[in-house]
Amino acid sequence: MLRTVNRVLLGLVGLVLIALGGSVLAVGLGAPAPSWWIHQSRHDVLLTAAERTRWRDAGWWWPVVLAALAVLVLLALWWLIAVLRRRRLNDVLVDTGDGEGALLRGRALEDVLESEAAGLDGVTRANVLLTGRRTAPKARVRLALEPHVDPGETLEQLTARALTHARESAGLASLPAKVRLRGVKHRAERVT
Repeated sequence: MLRTVNRVLLGLVGLVLIALGGSVLAVGLGAPAPSWWIHQSRHDVLLTAAERTRWRDAGWWWPVVLAALAVLVLLALWWLIAVLRRRRLNDVLVDTGDGEGALLRGRALEDVLESEAAGLDGVTRANVLLTGRRTAPKARVRLALEPHVDPGETLEQLTARALTHARESAGLASLPAKVRLRGVKHRAERVT
């Protein structure tokens, strides 16, 4: 979801900046300005003296401008942090025993964990995400459980089967996991 939002926002910002920059460049090079454009010639300034001082007497103007700019800066920082933070582990380093190592795709290990977790009794959906370093991965597991399932038993089965198999097959000393269990909504049963 974040990847899609990121791409759409980057595309929209890019299109707006290209359109504005291209039109400013065209007007600056002497092209005729469209009728809706704020500047009519290449010698116009961005803000005239009248535009800069028009709202000076209004007490609400500058606090609103500063608050809007602060919100824009905070949103841009949040977006930058979300883009730079890598959530998914791409590779897991597997010790082959001969002093060399092999790289296992993180997605492959996630898919195997998901399929094993989804195969547990009473699990309707499983989602696995590997984080951490490639020498010490961590798993985030989300399970959707049917209403009749005991969460404790499901957690024991997940630990004993899926997580143990993944840890042993990748040759990891440990595979810490954060597991979130959620019950699936269901219709009320009709009693006759």
